[in-house]
Amino acid sequence: MSVSVLIADDQAVVRAGLRRILEVDAELQVIGEAEDGVAAVAAARRLRPRVVLMDIRMPRLDGLAATRRLLDEGGEDPPRVLILTTFGLDEYVYEALRAGASGFLLKDAPAEELLAAVRVVARGDALLDPAVTKSVIARFAAIPSPSDELAAKFDELTPREREVLELLARGRSNAEIAQELIVAEGTVKTHVARVLMKLGLRDRVQAVILAYEAGLVLPGQND
Repeated sequence: MSVSVLIADDQAVVRAGLRRILEVDAELQVIGEAEDGVAAVAAARRLRPRVVLMDIRMPRLDGLAATRRLLDEGGEDPPRVLILTTFGLDEYVYEALRAGASGFLLKDAPAEELLAAVRVVARGDALLDPAVTKSVIARFAAIPSPSDELAAKFDELTPREREVLELLARGRSNAEIAQELIVAEGTVKTHVARVLMKLGLRDRVQAVILAYEAGLVLPGQND
């Protein structure tokens, strides 16, 4: 089954370049393009893509607002939003992740990384580049002040689940967590699923952000 993709970017040359890259993969199908956030939301509602490649800076409605609108109004199966960005827009990336985007990719990433990223978010996973993610969250995470409700949710986690969450927040992959905790990778996946369920989160990106905002992991505490 092919993965339908909508490209949202205000530069025609960028949209054309992304289309050429994506169409090399027979499993990916570009079903539409949008030149701004308003057009992106309208096209996503009409075409129902599985993945939206969303630029941040666009006229009329920026990618951040468009992402919020899509995910708030997307119903039971909203599109997966993959943010396209540069290092100079870290604050927007952080807010997009909080809004529910499935991840982000640098605009100058190699073609193979773009193709892999689209596949990752299409299957329902989150795309976390450890180095960039830690940089973004460490810079823009709020001062830890967990609410009583959030603290109660964290209390529901077992010691092992808290340990897994902390490692997630430090950018570790499932394989790296398994190696560090000396358990099977399948066991780590089970722990991650339980953490997401108990905290009412959709994916790993939201788990990482929550861990920083709640003070479970502090900015700069990466080792």
